[in-house]
Formats: sequence, C-alpha cells, structure tokens
Amino acid sequence: MDIQPVRIQLGEVELEEDLSIEQMSYLRNWLSENGFELLDDRKMVLVEKVKNLVIETVHGADKIDLTIKLSYLIQQKLSIDYNYISSLFSTIEGITIEQYIILQRVERAKEFLAYNELTLSEIAHRLGYSSVQYLSTQFKKATGFTPTHFKSIKENARKPLDQL
Repeated sequence: MDIQPVRIQLGEVELEEDLSIEQMSYLRNWLSENGFELLDDRKMVLVEKVKNLVIETVHGADKIDLTIKLSYLIQQKLSIDYNYISSLFSTIEGITIEQYIILQRVERAKEFLAYNELTLSEIAHRLGYSSVQYLSTQFKKATGFTPTHFKSIKENARKPLDQL
C-alpha cells in the first residue's frame, strides 16, 4: 500500500490526498501492529496536540524559552481558548495540563540527573524553575525522592514519555 506523506512531525502526518476506506483500514492496522493508534476524534486530536506541544517545549528546552507561560503558548499555537483546552484535557486525561507539564519537567530532570553532566542549579535553570528548591519540591512530590537521592539510585526509574 503506497501512502505518501507530505509532512511528518511528532504525532501528526499530513497526506497529499484523502485515503480510501481500504487505505485507512491498512494504515489503522499497521499503526496498531507498531504500537500506535489513529486518532479520528477531534477532541482526542486536540489533546494529543497539547501533549506534543508540551513535550516539544520541555524536552527541547535549549531551543524554547521556558519563561513564556505554556498556557499562552498552547492557546497561541492551537488558536483555541485555553479554558476550553484545559477543561477538555482534564476530562480526557484525568489530570490537568499543569500537572502534565510538571510530569514532563520532572521526567526531563530525571534524564539530566541520569546523565550526571549538570548540577541541580543548571538543571533547574534549563527547565525554567525559579530555584533549585522549587525543582526539588516538585521532583519529590512527583517521584517520592529528592533529586539527590534519585541520582544516587543505580537504576533510575524513568518512564516513557507516552506513559506520563
């Protein structure tokens, strides 16, 4: 089955033309066999766009200024009222966008700690935290460990981004 994408980016594929029912079925099966799913529901697509934007922002912290409020960035990029997006996200995901952002930032902090190349102060700065104490507080609340204790654990329990 020949399906040619025009553009591919995290969570999205743009095609030149609409797919036939047969092609759509093939694509749905192929994605499922490879651990993915095709989202048809507009609300689910919107939530995935929010998640992708958060992931791109937090995990691309060297490229994007984290002092910009993510709520503003989400509303600006998606051109939809933030209160609506926030309510929809909470309903579908069972957590707020803010909680999801914290989970992503903590996961990124875990990554930095595992590499052992940056100080806590540098990690806090890269992730847009106002202080090491604020990072440590959120980290402990999310993981049950202080960053220092987490760093000392041999097998750092990191989670895949799609399981946050």
